[in-house]
Amino acid sequence: MLHLGAAPRLVVAGRTDAGVHARGQVAHLDLEAALVPPAVLDRVPARLLGVLPADVRVRSVLPAAPGFDARFSALARRYIYRVCDDPLGADPLRRWDTLLHPRPLDLDRLAAGSVPLLGEHDFAPFCRRREGATTVRRLQRLDWSRDTDGSALATVEADAFCHSMVRSLVGALLPVGDGRRPPEWPRGVLSAGVRDPRVPVAPAHGLTLVAVRYPPAAELGSRADTTRRLRG
Repeated sequence: MLHLGAAPRLVVAGRTDAGVHARGQVAHLDLEAALVPPAVLDRVPARLLGVLPADVRVRSVLPAAPGFDARFSALARRYIYRVCDDPLGADPLRRWDTLLHPRPLDLDRLAAGSVPLLGEHDFAPFCRRREGATTVRRLQRLDWSRDTDGSALATVEADAFCHSMVRSLVGALLPVGDGRRPPEWPRGVLSAGVRDPRVPVAPAHGLTLVAVRYPPAAELGSRADTTRRLRG
């Protein structure tokens, strides 16, 4: 019998609130090489089918490059938030990952409200603070499009996100898109520097982590060291 000692610690690229989905999650754990020979790695995902919940799948298992850390080596995480503003409602088969919004959304208004939020800022007004954690983030992408089924898609990418940040950004922008708030309102909330109780946190089920981006293998370790210093 193989004795592993303490259970290995799983580190994921991005934490998600309860109810948020992930299609592009990345994780790592440290094991002695002898415990999982490279020759059997490609069989691990199929073996895990029998022990994982029905809504969790491992797509591939690979040996990590030296210095790799699923969380701290990442350059960016990308999320998509799906919103249906069709008065007849969302496709029933997508009800688990799509928010039903009761008012029509104007993508030009959504874009006008989104662009001023891009860049590096203190996103404290859109985050739930954690003791000792910074709320400074670099928002690299925040744009809106229509899916083939007509749903409005917010694509949001940043070096990292603080707690509830994406859902709060969407919550601030939806009233801009439907005309209840002016396009400059989200930027005003950001400039105020404090959490604004008028900003709703959009429901979790509309949000999906779709991708995590990493630097070349030779830069994984240095990227992790830099991120640890910044987040610390």
